[in-house]
Amino acid sequence: MSDVLQQQVVFLREVDRLKSVQRMTTLGDRSRRENSAEHSWHIALMASTLASHRPEGVDVDRVIRMLLIHDLVEIDAGDTFAFDAAANHDKAERERAAAERLFGLIGGGPGPEFRRLWEEFEAGDTPDARMANALDRFAALLQNTAINDGGTWRAHGVSKAAVLRRMDPIREGLPALWPLVLRIIDEQTAAGHLTV
Repeated sequence: MSDVLQQQVVFLREVDRLKSVQRMTTLGDRSRRENSAEHSWHIALMASTLASHRPEGVDVDRVIRMLLIHDLVEIDAGDTFAFDAAANHDKAERERAAAERLFGLIGGGPGPEFRRLWEEFEAGDTPDARMANALDRFAALLQNTAINDGGTWRAHGVSKAAVLRRMDPIREGLPALWPLVLRIIDEQTAAGHLTV
């Protein structure tokens, strides 16, 4: 086996661990918590499904690749609940260290490209990254509302204002969805699933 292929196999074995990273959100049937690999698959599929709503100039194939790798760092850093201020304090530092280790396993080839895509997602300053971030936020909205009747938001007493701030990247990243986002948040507030 060539050195390049061996590095790729090592990387693929390592990233399989993403299936073991549990998230706060539950599956739609509430049978268990979602894992980060399932989340990444779901939002990559969202990118393809919602491609007709993308802003002009967005490369959906790049968005999908970005979404497939954006949470790999959780293998080392763990999933951080968006509304846990204490856990978010050192999140960026933990995730940077994880990116260094994980993308370094491949060395040449796709390693540097994966690292650039991850960094672009984190920076959120390109149209592709803005759409990817918007989809990441939209997935949480769907899971906490349509599927789970308030889900983790209700369980943790999250406010309408906090959810609006968290969903704000959708306004620019996928503006066609913003009116739907506002309607859903208003419905969740009226239902008592978000605090005022």
